[in-house]
Amino acid sequence: MSTEILPGSKVLVTGASGLLGRSVAQRLVDTGYEVTTFQRRPSGVSGARDVRGSLTDPADVARAVKGQDAIVHFAAKVSVSGRRDEFERVNIGGTELLFDEAWLADVEHVLHVSSPSVAHAGESLIAAEAGPADPLHAEGHYAQTKAEAEQIAQARASAGTKVLIIRPHLVWGPGDGQLTARIVQRARSGRLPLLGTGAALVDTLYIDNAVDAFAAGLRRLPMIAGQRLVLTNGEPRPIGELLAGIAQAGGAKPPRLRVPPSLAKGAGLAIEKLWELTGPHEDEPPMTKFLAEQLSTAHWFDQRTTRQALNWQPAVSIDEGLRRLAQHIRRTGRVL
Repeated sequence: MSTEILPGSKVLVTGASGLLGRSVAQRLVDTGYEVTTFQRRPSGVSGARDVRGSLTDPADVARAVKGQDAIVHFAAKVSVSGRRDEFERVNIGGTELLFDEAWLADVEHVLHVSSPSVAHAGESLIAAEAGPADPLHAEGHYAQTKAEAEQIAQARASAGTKVLIIRPHLVWGPGDGQLTARIVQRARSGRLPLLGTGAALVDTLYIDNAVDAFAAGLRRLPMIAGQRLVLTNGEPRPIGELLAGIAQAGGAKPPRLRVPPSLAKGAGLAIEKLWELTGPHEDEPPMTKFLAEQLSTAHWFDQRTTRQALNWQPAVSIDEGLRRLAQHIRRTGRVL
């Protein structure tokens, strides 16, 4: 393979039924890659070959990775609540199995999708670099198991697989049923709290920018393998301003309910324990300790290394993203 992974290459995208995985897979198809998607349900990616199966089933994974030139690994159990063994099975066991089968199938290049939460122990992060994954101090089952998954990816890189780790931070925009939809829904019902003053600076990532960056990362992977990169818009904003902007884009009023961060963290810890004991639940708990920390502490990242490595700049500003989100919701009547 050349020094770049070029259109025409065979690329497996795991977890393509989620917004980011599906959007990246569609971009790759549209730019000429031969894309296979792998997830439990149809991906909806036009022009891709769907392989449906489980990330924890060796036969399914072997079938998906066969003949691929590269893998973009989005698939994960993503939630702020749930039993730890469920996260371990998919995020740790599934990642390990994927790398095992990739090695057996001679797939040399893997773009591993992680999360900034793998290196966040609850303290403020200000102009932070992409620190090492730390499962012992990461908050919550998701972050802890994603940290262990990232360590697996790094170990496989040391063994010879060319691995690039990208940690997207708080992706939002039209079609997002996670962060965006929940903010809009809770704001509309008057259940969106503002923790403390709402002044903590937080950076996020608009969906179109995320797709551009992942496409650039795949293409340049052979040249920049071995790095871990946090990916954001590079526009830190007060968390209260961001929540208000997304709420207003959805036709709701900005959050008015103010809760002390210490109270929210204590209540969140109690709620998540109760949620785990009484589950499974179809919806997410209204608050967890991790969510309280995310809503009350600064977390933004130095983007110079990321932009240089990817040769990429975000094309859509936060303000333009909010305008596009509002336009989408007015036109369709929904976030998704």
